[in-house]
Amino acid sequence: MGFLGNILWFIFGGLFSGLSWALSGILWCITIVGIPYGKQCFKFASLAFAPFGKEVIYGGGIPSLFANVIWLAFFGIPMALENLFFGCIWCITIVGIPFGIQFFKIAKLSLLPFGSKIA
Repeated sequence: MGFLGNILWFIFGGLFSGLSWALSGILWCITIVGIPYGKQCFKFASLAFAPFGKEVIYGGGIPSLFANVIWLAFFGIPMALENLFFGCIWCITIVGIPFGIQFFKIAKLSLLPFGSKIA
């Protein structure tokens, strides 16, 4: 399911989701201070392009908490709402539920990207 799921995912919504992460990364990298945020966005853009077969491990400490608060204020909420919306749309049909679940996984990641790792 992983390879076929990733191909279908890319066609039916993954491209848009991945481009959102990439655009956020470009905007963050405009300033020197934002480069760590931009690097994180590019890392998660690869997940947004092909999420099947990958797992997100959440963790981190106080520095991750502060970085997540700044992220949440500028980009986290709109990106989480975008992915939540598409996840709900996909979950309307039984066939779309696996895609909806992947959108929900990315929505959660949109809220707390720092301290998270892709496995």
